[in-house]
Amino acid sequence: MTLTFLLNGESVELLNVDPTTTALDWLRETRGLTGTKEGCNEGDCGACTVLLTDEAGTRAVNACLLFLPQLHGKALRTVEGLKGPKGELHPVQEAMIAHHGSQCGFCTPGFIAQMAANHLNRETDHEAGLAGNLCRCTGYAPILRAARAAETAPVPVWMQDDPAFILAEISRGEPQAGGSAPLGALQPRTTDELATLYAAHPNATLVGGATDVGLWVTKHFRPLSELIFLAGVRDLQTITETDTEIRIGAGVTIAALIPLMARHHPSFAAMLARYASPQIRAVATIGGNIANGSPIGDGPPPLIALGATLHLRHGEKRRSLPLEDFFLDYGKQDRAPGEFVEAITIPKQPDHLKVWKLSKRQDQDISAVLGAFNIAVENGKITSARIAFGGMAATPKRARAVEAALLGQSWSETTMRAAAARFAEDYQPLSDLRASAAYRLRTAEALLWRAFAESQGQATDIREVRA
Repeated sequence: MTLTFLLNGESVELLNVDPTTTALDWLRETRGLTGTKEGCNEGDCGACTVLLTDEAGTRAVNACLLFLPQLHGKALRTVEGLKGPKGELHPVQEAMIAHHGSQCGFCTPGFIAQMAANHLNRETDHEAGLAGNLCRCTGYAPILRAARAAETAPVPVWMQDDPAFILAEISRGEPQAGGSAPLGALQPRTTDELATLYAAHPNATLVGGATDVGLWVTKHFRPLSELIFLAGVRDLQTITETDTEIRIGAGVTIAALIPLMARHHPSFAAMLARYASPQIRAVATIGGNIANGSPIGDGPPPLIALGATLHLRHGEKRRSLPLEDFFLDYGKQDRAPGEFVEAITIPKQPDHLKVWKLSKRQDQDISAVLGAFNIAVENGKITSARIAFGGMAATPKRARAVEAALLGQSWSETTMRAAAARFAEDYQPLSDLRASAAYRLRTAEALLWRAFAESQGQATDIREVRA
């Protein structure tokens, strides 16, 4: 396989690379670019943050979860590439010096890379923008001051070069679809090509953002000999709206999903803003979040509450099913070998959705419980109710007994008490490191009460409640 990409403004061509080599390992061990640090090696600390640019723009990503084939046809900048051709410092580097934002320095390259991406994209919510970067010695105050100080500085000319060069200097080449190409190098560019390849190689692993599969390599040390990379399949990355529905391609990233949901279901968007970190959201896909079948995946519960339909494809055959029916048991989904998630559709509807994620940290944490409530009330009566939870069962699951207790009843405290008592019929959660079974049941009940309290105009967000 031949890979071509820009590295710090210079064209690079790699032949016959191991497709499971991460950008982090290659940068440090092969190229000697050791400014990019290895911290957690699982996408949590941000020490390995780099800038990735393609036709969709520039975003910060974790190099530790980025396989080399995912760089094909794109531009990569490390902290070493943020300086100008004459050694000029980037504005965020100057600001970090001026505001004493670095102490031991280990985390600093990742902060600088993330801040440079935010500066390029003119993003000024720095607390949210830096939520994926961990500092244990300087503390965030001087770093945030540096980010704010750099806001008005012009974007350096050399930071504007990568998008202009991508199409002119880099050839994406033909997809490696067979013949002498190693199977691990397969990179389809359309869903038709993907369908053909996956049907022929049903045991292959599909790699979207690699935020999950990457951990199989960096933490589990699993050998992966059959890989099909999806980054080049552009028609998987589209969003289409009609008068009646929203169709979301399986390759749409969480970052791209947020503004869409902000227009239609703001509570869903607010929850997604807590999904992992900015670096992860930039590459993680909604299709991957669904297809891995995790019982604590953040995407499925609100989609189920919205009545989403999942669209699957195997070769030339397509089928659709309610998303809730896709999850059969722990680690088991209704998906045949060689069949892949092509899209998700959501019926357009008035916004009644409330989504709450409970975890030990505000940012970058796995859900202990995630509840999604889609309850419509007309003239004081509950006319529809779809409630789904993650973290309460072996799969994302609807609370059908609770829904039945609500439907047709008055929207009142009496109804809430009766409905809340039925959560134990719907769920028998486990106790684990994140939460006990008792906690999960109690918080599920509390979230139903929260939905009722908010409808009565009560403030329920602890970040907004004031004494």
